[in-house]
Amino acid sequence: MFRPQLLRQTARAVFSQTSRSNFKTTRPAIRTVRNFSHTPYRLQREPKNDDVDAATTSGEPGESGDHEGQFARTDKSVRVEYPEEEDLPSSQPVQGRGGFHFKRTLASFSLEGRVGVVTGGARGLGLVMSQALVASGADVAIVDLNKEEAMRSAKGLVETFKAENPGVEKLPKVTAHFCDVSSPTSVNQSVAEILKEHGKIDNLVTSAGFTENYDAISYPHDRMQKLWGVNVDGTYLFAVAVAKHLMERKAQGSIIFIGSMSGAIVNVPQPQAPYNAAKAAVRHLAASLAVEWAHAGIRVNCISPGYMLTALTKKILDDNPDLQKQWTSLIPQGKMGRPEDLMGAVTFLASDASNYVTGADLRVDGGYTIT
Repeated sequence: MFRPQLLRQTARAVFSQTSRSNFKTTRPAIRTVRNFSHTPYRLQREPKNDDVDAATTSGEPGESGDHEGQFARTDKSVRVEYPEEEDLPSSQPVQGRGGFHFKRTLASFSLEGRVGVVTGGARGLGLVMSQALVASGADVAIVDLNKEEAMRSAKGLVETFKAENPGVEKLPKVTAHFCDVSSPTSVNQSVAEILKEHGKIDNLVTSAGFTENYDAISYPHDRMQKLWGVNVDGTYLFAVAVAKHLMERKAQGSIIFIGSMSGAIVNVPQPQAPYNAAKAAVRHLAASLAVEWAHAGIRVNCISPGYMLTALTKKILDDNPDLQKQWTSLIPQGKMGRPEDLMGAVTFLASDASNYVTGADLRVDGGYTIT
């Protein structure tokens, strides 16, 4: 080990043998520099080799303890399959978020007179973001693989709006539409149906997507293809269909992709490499299309949520109780988000309040990705 104190001791010995008359020293009037203090090792004893050395690359794997990499690695024993459609839990509209109010805010946040489309809007984050658009003045088309669930959610949004705005003269128009977003034919049929019902589309939120937790070696290829088909192909296909409509109308619009913080980091301890890669693709697709469609006045942005306590996430945590503590231990705010924490973000990006924002990735993750 390199020991600078030995060099200092050698230098002192040489200095003492040199005639002091050869040196002229000047004593400063004011001492402004403080000598660095140190305690040299005794020459007859080796320095103590403590845990700090074992924690560096000079140590053997595991030498400093079982904690090495403990919170930065995936665990292949954590496996969560996405439920079948009939097993997915239902979601309810958020209460107390869409009522008429007298608080002053910017008029540019209003979505009055606009039509928004939300894929995957029947449940979870998609339903809450549909409600945000409705509460901000838009009519909304909910698109989902389960049309019955979409119809129930559409009815629930209107009933909630009516209850929170008694005596309101104009109710929002909320419709439900079937679509397999991974199918070009299904996407085109769905868009045509929405245009027939609403006459136009101004905003798109691509919330359709899902995740599964498998280690990469064990993940069935057909399930990976399905995951990519919904998360990536579905986002691309619906965005292209809506952008084409906007260009034909010569109208400006805002398209919002729902990505994930997983597109920028690797989640632990659950292994989910295909999902992470899919969301990274969604994030970069937003940036790429933002550049490609800027000339037409079409803005494309991405919202990347962190851990959100949806009905489905709650079910996963009920089955894997240790995950909650591991997740929140890595979040600077120390808490998981609620779906309604996305309501402001989606309204901002859909509205004129974000007119000069395109190609952005808005992370709503409690600070997870900055540590």
